[in-house]
Amino acid sequence: MFANLSQKLISVFDSLRRRGVLTEEIVDNAIREIRVSLLEADVALSVTKAFTENLRNRLIGQQAIKSTTPEQTIVKAVYDEIVSLLGDSSDTQVFSKRKSILIVGLQGTGKTTTTSKLANLLKVRFRKSILTVSLDTYRPAAIEQLQKLSQKCGLDFFEDIDSDKDTPVSIAKKAFNLRNKYDAIIYDTAGRLHIDEEMMDEIVQIKQIVNPDEILLVIDSMMGQDAINTAKTFHKELSLTGLILTRVDGDSRGGAALSAKFVTNCQIKFMCTGEKVGDIDIFYPDRIASRILDKGDVLSFVEKAMNDETLSEIQDVPTGKKFDLNGMEKYLKQMEKLGGISGFLEFLPGIKRVKEQLQQANISDKMISRQIAIIRSMTKLERKDPKILNSSRRRRIAAGCAQSISEVNKLLKQFDQIKSVMSKLSGNPGLMQKMFKKQKR
Repeated sequence: MFANLSQKLISVFDSLRRRGVLTEEIVDNAIREIRVSLLEADVALSVTKAFTENLRNRLIGQQAIKSTTPEQTIVKAVYDEIVSLLGDSSDTQVFSKRKSILIVGLQGTGKTTTTSKLANLLKVRFRKSILTVSLDTYRPAAIEQLQKLSQKCGLDFFEDIDSDKDTPVSIAKKAFNLRNKYDAIIYDTAGRLHIDEEMMDEIVQIKQIVNPDEILLVIDSMMGQDAINTAKTFHKELSLTGLILTRVDGDSRGGAALSAKFVTNCQIKFMCTGEKVGDIDIFYPDRIASRILDKGDVLSFVEKAMNDETLSEIQDVPTGKKFDLNGMEKYLKQMEKLGGISGFLEFLPGIKRVKEQLQQANISDKMISRQIAIIRSMTKLERKDPKILNSSRRRRIAAGCAQSISEVNKLLKQFDQIKSVMSKLSGNPGLMQKMFKKQKR
């Protein structure tokens, strides 16, 4: 979602790389370019103005540390300001006690699927007993949709609903009586194509009945500036306690979603990164800021790996110059379970600066199974030293895995390109292994 903004900011920082001293002129030029980058990323004008003014205050008069460059000084200031914009921290204690959660938003933002994702997250990661309740009696099959999603996740679903007589308010009253039987009850409210008085009156009534501890607004990251107006209206009527971003994996510019946090002063608490029920993450402002500035987010990747029930044990994989075809096979198998290679690379530092190399490598998740089959057709020596793979060996490998020689050649070419990328990214070759072992302890 933040790819556009990230690329713009990286370009600004790269232009500072050859500057030796941090001067007021350099600060002014950098801030001017950053302002343009924010506006092009669809960040609201008021937010952009506040951001750049705060950034200027951080930089003007600041003495650069001798061991840092102007680029590093400005990157640090921008990082701190982005974290401030997104919120200082993610409140992971928000579900430490019994909760009533109200999910609100416009139609089409993904409220129902988000409800099931959030419920599943609370069940799996926080070990909570959850009841999901659909209050959407307007959209055809909305109740059945949440019911099926809940059943798929092994969640309890409130079924005492008479589709001919019950209204959202009456359903809420009945479900509220079960509040002492569950750690959390999540109410999925009806959406509208636009905000109207009838819609808001109904949600206000529901709020008064269930007395929610959390009122979370679901915002589609693709909405653009409409997200800001939506957030303002909902916050004015309901006093929101948090935001959930959906379709974060899309190609939106992301600025409007970030602006919603600024205009409501409500913490972004979760973000949905895909279509699967497990594709929801806690929103950590510092980690997102690190990703935007191309500094990577290894911690989130480690958490994703350790929370994935399909993984048994993270294997030690060589990096840098020690990276061979055995290592590539291990990476491929692990990445297959963690959303593919593209999903893994997203978390690595410096990845946006080698984006062109990755595109040339033509990395595709669909090719993973084929590549694993090719590697498994090789001998141990061939995997360890791909340089010995002459034409006769390549023909034998291709025949052994029912692939063409061109596919074998393509794998080896991609291996060389990926190894080159891995070498550039491996400032600390044992970082991933150390991080995994630390988490496991």
